[in-house]
Amino acid sequence: MPNRIARVRNRLEELEAEALFLTALPNIRWACGFTGSNGILLVGPEAASFVTDGRYTEQAHAEVEGADVLVADRGLSDCISEENLLGPYSRVAFQAAQVSVARRDRLVEEHGDIEWVPNTHVLSQPIASKAPSETTQIRDAQSITESVFEEIIDLIEPGVTEREVGAEIVYRHLQKGADSMAFDPIVAAGPNGARPHARPTDRPLQEGDLVVLDMGCFLDGYASDMTRTVALGEPGDPARRGYQAVLDAQNAALDAAQAGLTGKELDAVARDVLGQAGLEKYFTHGLGHGIGLEVHEWPRISHTADDELPDRACVTIEPGVYVPEEQYGVRIEDIVSLREEGCKNLTQSPKELLVL
Repeated sequence: MPNRIARVRNRLEELEAEALFLTALPNIRWACGFTGSNGILLVGPEAASFVTDGRYTEQAHAEVEGADVLVADRGLSDCISEENLLGPYSRVAFQAAQVSVARRDRLVEEHGDIEWVPNTHVLSQPIASKAPSETTQIRDAQSITESVFEEIIDLIEPGVTEREVGAEIVYRHLQKGADSMAFDPIVAAGPNGARPHARPTDRPLQEGDLVVLDMGCFLDGYASDMTRTVALGEPGDPARRGYQAVLDAQNAALDAAQAGLTGKELDAVARDVLGQAGLEKYFTHGLGHGIGLEVHEWPRISHTADDELPDRACVTIEPGVYVPEEQYGVRIEDIVSLREEGCKNLTQSPKELLVL
């Protein structure tokens, strides 16, 4: 993991802060390399300190780059106070989405002379622009998920339950070397597919079902995320038309995707295609999201996202339609790496409708 403390430090002027108080573990991992479950990273214009607890003494000293490592005897906040790490600063930015009200109140109580500046996107921009090695790691994770999908489709048959397929998805990811699942897999067949985030149930798969399979894992800290929809037997005409519309929408978005577009502009490309098919009202979520050390990162790609998509961001492109009156749902999802001249698809699994 490269030392990125200097890039964190570059954010101080823009945030109008003298130091950054980082508590989000994926951000800490990105900045200094620590992979444990408890730590605070404080970055000032000259010094950087990482505080953790005794469970991670050896690990922190081995992993952390660019910051002094301190091991707390009691709580991390107590160590920060005892070592007077905040003493040089009068204005400190913190991650508003990760700091609870109780923790903020304690910081204010213990360090009342400091102005605490909340910020939601402290490191969103630098983290979104992936180094080539990070893109490779995401691709490696996606390769595992693609391999699992190839095996899972052999299990899609009448009588097998959604829950059984979901369990196999988890097992096979771990068997192939994934560190963990990035999220609980979605296996949603027939009418359950009309719910975008359905949980696997004991419903047996049936002839004529479209089956939505959404899965992802973590490998060496980086996430995969892929959705495919397959047919168990011949689907009805409405479901076939819905599948083709989603595929057309995704292909249009892939052709248009490039750094510099806003999330809203790219979302509109897919949404317009679904609108032409009379299905836009059934597309009830955004087109995609950033992915990396977290399965959902900034930037967002949706009809409300005004931010420009940065160069070298890895994002999902995942249009879908969910049609309860016809008892089906379709989603197709790839990960792409954005460039100013277009995008590179990191997902190789075929997408033409597979009838099993």
